[in-house]
Amino acid sequence: MSWRKSTYSGGGDGDTCVEIAPLSTRIAIRDSKAPTRATLSFPASAFAALVDHLKVGDPVLPPG
Repeated sequence: MSWRKSTYSGGGDGDTCVEIAPLSTRIAIRDSKAPTRATLSFPASAFAALVDHLKVGDPVLPPG
């Protein structure tokens, strides 16, 4: 997998964020501080919807 870190990473070593890796139909996510631990994966469309929602800055997730 090819992991990448957000350009908005903060902290001393830039390790206070999540990393993502595109898969064929899903997006994998892991904690950059613990890369050998478990990862999560979501359908690419669900991940895109989450990112779009975060960009808007609305703290309330839509139902469903």
